[in-house]
Amino acid sequence: MIVTLAGGVGAARMLSGLAAAFDPAHLAAIVNVADDDRLHGLAISPDLDTVTYTLAGAIDPDRGWGLRSETWQAIESLRAYGTANGDPELGWFSLGDQDLGTHLYRTTRLAAGVPLSTVTGEIARRWGVGVRLIPVTDDRLATVIEPVGGGELTFQEYFVRSHHDIDVAAIRFVGADTARPAPGTVELLATAEVVVIAPSNPIVSIGPILAVPGMRAAVEAARDRTVAVSPIVGGRALKGPADRLLASLGHEPSAVGVARLYRDLAAVLVIDEVDAALAPAVEAAGMQCVVTSTVMSTPEIAAALARTTVRSITERER
Repeated sequence: MIVTLAGGVGAARMLSGLAAAFDPAHLAAIVNVADDDRLHGLAISPDLDTVTYTLAGAIDPDRGWGLRSETWQAIESLRAYGTANGDPELGWFSLGDQDLGTHLYRTTRLAAGVPLSTVTGEIARRWGVGVRLIPVTDDRLATVIEPVGGGELTFQEYFVRSHHDIDVAAIRFVGADTARPAPGTVELLATAEVVVIAPSNPIVSIGPILAVPGMRAAVEAARDRTVAVSPIVGGRALKGPADRLLASLGHEPSAVGVARLYRDLAAVLVIDEVDAALAPAVEAAGMQCVVTSTVMSTPEIAAALARTTVRSITERER
């Protein structure tokens, strides 16, 4: 079994490459849920949905989130109501008409007392996804952003409403102290042939997964079987604010900075060819370094990256 720690677009593309290169029945993903929110009365799980839609081949390829050929009549109607009644900001979080069906189903099932992990499996089955998708926890877990200057924002207020264009002083994971790993997650990490830390944001995608009690220890115990893919290429994040968050929170926004964050978790770091000159510094930080093309601009590149990433563990001399 190949088990991936996943969050966001980079992880979704990595999982798509893994599913193309290996039997999906032998793949599992433990997915971040600290981005989850309740908006317009609906339970929204952005990372779970992005991974699901990508693996189903239904993702909007231009946005990298939401469904292909989506329409927006419901949210536009909501915004019109808000504008007419003095609340022009109503509907700031876009929900597509097709996507609403997913959120309505999830909300209904959760209200009936069904755990998120079970609901996630049901949604994946509807889309024909063969990879086992598991939220890291069925309990409440929420990323809270503390901007420079004070106050706090939910993750979606920071990422979507503010376009992640603010300086961040600190980040907290509310609920992490009492959250329990979803059933099967720790066992998967203990028995996996390979554990992959996807090229996700180390702070707000991988960080919440590791914050759930028992998860960091489980990954550390699997260190010799774990490989991470750097989400930083040429000192920048390909998508999202990972580079700025790393810098704001005192980390070097480079493949070397990623290595310093992950050296206790993974034996190998895969970095892009652009950063080949950093390989000695990555190894000095305590990780074996593999250099290859990591920018998954085509399905073929994603599959090749997946094969190289897995081989870095299966063919590694320990």
